[in-house]
Amino acid sequence: MKLLVCIIDNVYADEVEVQLKKQGYRMTELASSGGFWRKGNTTFLFGVNEEDIPQLQEALKKACLDIEQRKRKVSKQAHRYTSFLVDVKDAAPFLGLTT
Repeated sequence: MKLLVCIIDNVYADEVEVQLKKQGYRMTELASSGGFWRKGNTTFLFGVNEEDIPQLQEALKKACLDIEQRKRKVSKQAHRYTSFLVDVKDAAPFLGLTT
């Protein structure tokens, strides 16, 4: 089991949430702002089996591209989101949990 931490621009956040919930992904959403991208963004936490990671990454990409196509807007950023993949067994300190 892996924990995918995905920090995404608020422009894409609603679409990511809607599309991925429809596909059965469970997530925790954290509103955040500040130093990482110096603007409003949303952090999603996904618990995912290792074999499902490519499908989740493709679903994230598709949700971002769909919003760009609908708004006829091209991203000026090199990346639409930043993600980190963590083994669940290593995530407890990251999440502030003690064992």
